[in-house]
Amino acid sequence: MEFSLYTPEARDKIVALFTRVFSASEGEAEGRNIGDLVANLTSTTPADQLIGCVANDDTGIAGAIFFSRFVVPSGQLAYLLSPVAVATESQGIGVGQLLIQFGLDQLRARHVDLVFTYGDPAYYTKTGFMQINDSIVEPPYPLSQPIGWLAQSLAGGAVPAMQGQTKCVAAFANPDYW
Repeated sequence: MEFSLYTPEARDKIVALFTRVFSASEGEAEGRNIGDLVANLTSTTPADQLIGCVANDDTGIAGAIFFSRFVVPSGQLAYLLSPVAVATESQGIGVGQLLIQFGLDQLRARHVDLVFTYGDPAYYTKTGFMQINDSIVEPPYPLSQPIGWLAQSLAGGAVPAMQGQTKCVAAFANPDYW
């Protein structure tokens, strides 16, 4: 398995990966929805606010993740991890976990303080994320599954409580994603 940073030349293949993976697990409509999200994220987010990570094996792209700038009230440098996709044939062998670790290492190298995500706690806690609630850090929109609001401090320690609004990049500025 080889890990690298996202480049725009891989955009179409990565959009296809997300569409295929989410279609297989959540149905075709959700696959199109997430594929469109990735297309929007990669085309509208300024390059200095987006970090993509890709896993390649001998058959091609095995997985991809994105981190986008996330503004928090404390002013600390923060990113949001979303979305994540691992090719169906590569699932269950640790590709996603390794890809997330690769991405977190990229963020540490850029002196990022905090990382947030919204997903399955059983999956994301394996890579250091901890469940938080909106009294610690308020998400940009009400959460349909509050148990899935997760964060980690890349400097170690607890995620500090902070009061005020957070802001995600434009591609995630849709309450349906939350």
